[in-house]
Amino acid sequence: MQQVHEEYFTLEEVAERLKVTRRTVNRWIEDGKLTAVKFAPGQGHIRVAESDFKEFVDRHRTGRG
Repeated sequence: MQQVHEEYFTLEEVAERLKVTRRTVNRWIEDGKLTAVKFAPGQGHIRVAESDFKEFVDRHRTGRG
């Protein structure tokens, strides 16, 4: 079985990459617009998989040209 390596970003890293606040990232997650993974629920370890981040950006990309 082949293992797949995926990078995970903190909410701060997502916010920094998109030049928004962490609160905005939290709202996207709460609204179901951005998928996140909770590691150790209740302890605040929330991450966004690189593939989910890329999918989110692609969905919100505006037309070019």
